[in-house]
Amino acid sequence: MRIISGAMRGKKLLTLEGGSVRPTSDRVKEALFDILQFRIEGRRFLDLFAGSGQIGLEALSRGAAEAVLVDSSRASQQVIEKNVRALGLEGKAKLVPMDFAAFLHSSPGLFDIAFLDPPYHAGLLQQALPLAAGHMNPGGILLCEHPRDEQLPETAGGLALYRQYRYGKIMLTSYQRVQEG
Repeated sequence: MRIISGAMRGKKLLTLEGGSVRPTSDRVKEALFDILQFRIEGRRFLDLFAGSGQIGLEALSRGAAEAVLVDSSRASQQVIEKNVRALGLEGKAKLVPMDFAAFLHSSPGLFDIAFLDPPYHAGLLQQALPLAAGHMNPGGILLCEHPRDEQLPETAGGLALYRQYRYGKIMLTSYQRVQEG
């Protein structure tokens, strides 16, 4: 696993080992950042269910001002800490070692971009989506990675499903603020 673009392009990242871990593939990561390409610079990025932290760290490499990396797994937290140190991003990457719901209920402020990639088929995405939606800045975008056979709601916490992208068995679903008027 590596950073694919930006200031830290080509830098290798550590990942967790084992069958329970499912890092975002380079193909899906590239597509995700193609969707976000002109929206990252200077923004506040939330990587919920961060795993190795690769998505939030990629955002920082591409110019995000801050990335908040949330994960409840101690093994994931250790990998994130090592990746942040290896990239020298201690001042911009903030590891939050807690459960997604506890984090989102603790008033973490607002984000411009949020990426949600929980373990598949565990019901966590349906729980996290409306909570995370409540922490989005106006004009923000929330993206979810999920299996193609998992249906997501049309609306969540004031955000509406904007667009879906398919990459084999994986979907990226984007949500944005419902336009009033």
